[in-house]
Amino acid sequence: MLFETLANPAELRAHALAELQKYSAHFPAESAGLKAIAELLADTSADPFSRANMQGHITTSGLVYDAAVDKVLLIHHRTLNRWLQPGGHHEGLDRLDVSAAREVEEETGVQVCGAQDQTLDAPLIDIDSHAIPANPGKGEGVHVHHDFLYLFRGDATAPLSPQWEEVQGVRWVARETLLALPSARFGRLVSKLRLAL
Repeated sequence: MLFETLANPAELRAHALAELQKYSAHFPAESAGLKAIAELLADTSADPFSRANMQGHITTSGLVYDAAVDKVLLIHHRTLNRWLQPGGHHEGLDRLDVSAAREVEEETGVQVCGAQDQTLDAPLIDIDSHAIPANPGKGEGVHVHHDFLYLFRGDATAPLSPQWEEVQGVRWVARETLLALPSARFGRLVSKLRLAL
């Protein structure tokens, strides 16, 4: 897997802004919903990648798709108690797609590649801002995750190796199953996957 460390926080912020601008150009109908992320990245007084930033911070996730069986990979999140795509906090070190790929591999054991070829050049398929409930055990109040979600290819026959500290389960599900999950985001993703295929 390709790992590209970005040199400093300013370079990482510029990378995230560039990703946001490309996404906004590709999905102009969603531009109004991206204002909070744009403001977070424009505010140089706070670190948008630090999980200590309770105004909100950047997370990354991966929608892993196996076209041969028309399935996507989901994890059952231990804290939120729901089925979601694998992902987590950005560690402030590298490109957003690399962070997302690492989170997928850590939580599921599945290695991924980009949607089009064997590289990690994965398309940004969705950006979503959502409230996260307080977690007193971690000393965290209510805050917002601004999640950058990348589309990866994966192999549904590969062995799964869940990270049990973080997840309660890992499974491949039919793409259309996403529509039955309680999240407007999954409805968007099914539509976007249809266009990407």
